[in-house]
Amino acid sequence: MSQHSPPPPLNESHRKVLEKINAMHAATEGLRGRARIKVLRRCMDSMNDGLDVISSIRPSVNGAPKGEWVMAPGAAPNRRILYIHGGSWIAGSPKSHRAITDRLSRLANACVFAIDYRLMPENRYLDGISDCQQTYRWLLDNGPNAKAPADFVVVAGDSAGGSHALVLIAWIRDQGLRAPNAALALSPSTDLMLTLQSTRAKLKADVMLGPSLEKLMRIPLPLRWLVAVLSMRTLPSSPQVSPLRGSLHQLPPTLIQVSESELLLENAQQYAAKAQAAGSSVTVQSWPDMVHVWHLFTPLLPEAEAAFVHIGEFLAQVEASAKNKGQGAVANHSAELGKKACNPQG
Repeated sequence: MSQHSPPPPLNESHRKVLEKINAMHAATEGLRGRARIKVLRRCMDSMNDGLDVISSIRPSVNGAPKGEWVMAPGAAPNRRILYIHGGSWIAGSPKSHRAITDRLSRLANACVFAIDYRLMPENRYLDGISDCQQTYRWLLDNGPNAKAPADFVVVAGDSAGGSHALVLIAWIRDQGLRAPNAALALSPSTDLMLTLQSTRAKLKADVMLGPSLEKLMRIPLPLRWLVAVLSMRTLPSSPQVSPLRGSLHQLPPTLIQVSESELLLENAQQYAAKAQAAGSSVTVQSWPDMVHVWHLFTPLLPEAEAAFVHIGEFLAQVEASAKNKGQGAVANHSAELGKKACNPQG
């Protein structure tokens, strides 16, 4: 769709989603600092209130990493997904993202471990990264019921958690650990500074992130850099914060899904192009006129259900390629996926 084309008329599902998002913005309007964060966390955790979750939810116990298991009926304990929630690294929780983790467990027949990693500002940004690293090591050898090796592992996350997921798969490679079979990043942040000029044009279109980032984007880049350093206590140019700026060779098959209306689109496309140039199998699927991480609004949004169908196809192709041609043959599957129309209405 052209950038200048008028948006399509809202249907009832889209209208309800916008009402939820606008209510969250209204609840935090005028608040600053810890008061704003407290309200934002409460709003996000209530997002799934009333959701009909099919999976069983089991909090971690006995010294396991902090988080919860989300397990659809019949999910195989040796098939595991590490899910890293979004929330700008200051909010969100396993509870706020059960719509996604429940759906992933069902479509992958896998047990999902939703990590409750440490958030800012109580903790450093790098503390959350460390939690993800330790949890991945643990998940390779521990299932929901007992200590046992995993046969199939996926690293997944959305938004800020999608950034953590992309940082994590590069770290796994560098550590020489067993690579995940696949990675999923839903509307991920890949470059913290959002330096592309085209992002400014999307401030109004991105109803989820735009209101929070509009004032920040007015600040000159050097000052924005300083704000990021002070808040995150690390350099925003570090690959641990901006995975686009790291080495992207030898990554597992990775699927990125992003809306064409959101601020993070171009940086996600840049990440995929750089990874592909380095020989990694990374695919971007984009949807028109969707909110940031529209997957949270399944089953309300048909487009969210369609996105999960594509995720299921991606994971099935990864497994089929590994079984039929060996691990070295999975590189061709991204090209096949990229040819498919990503607009579920097209």
